[in-house]
Amino acid sequence: MGVRKQQAADARKEARKSLYLARLNNCPTSPRKMRLVADMIRGTEVMEASSILQFSKKEAARRMEKLLWSAISNYEQKSGEKWESGNLFVKEVMVDSARILKRIQPAPQGRAHRINKRSNHVTLVLGSLNDEFIEDIQAEEIDS
Repeated sequence: MGVRKQQAADARKEARKSLYLARLNNCPTSPRKMRLVADMIRGTEVMEASSILQFSKKEAARRMEKLLWSAISNYEQKSGEKWESGNLFVKEVMVDSARILKRIQPAPQGRAHRINKRSNHVTLVLGSLNDEFIEDIQAEEIDS
C-alpha cells in the first residue's frame, strides 16, 4: 500500500473511533416499512427515540429498538462513559435495500405470480450533543 493510501486509511480509521454506530444486515422487512420507522426517530434524543419505538405498533420498530440499544452499548464501550451522561441523540439512520428473495405464488388458470420478499440493511449512528457543540464552536471560529 502506498503512503497516500495508508494516510487516507489511517484518517478514516481515526474518524471511525469517534463514530458510535450499529448495523443490522439482512433484516427481513421491506425497506419502505423500515424507513417509516427510521423517519420517526431521526434527530431525536436516545430516550425519546426508545420510547417512540417501544410504543409503536409497527413490527419494524422492535428491530430498530434493539439496534438503538446496540449502538448505545457501542458508545459505552468506545467512550468508556455511561450513556446517560453523554447527551446522545440519533444522528443518522440509513436504510438500504438488501437481497430480494424471489418466490412464486400460484395463480388461476395455470399462471404464476412473482412475490418479492424484500430485506434491508440499517445503519444507526449516534451523536453526542457535547461533541456537536464543540464542532459548532470550532466551525464558528474558523468562519470568523
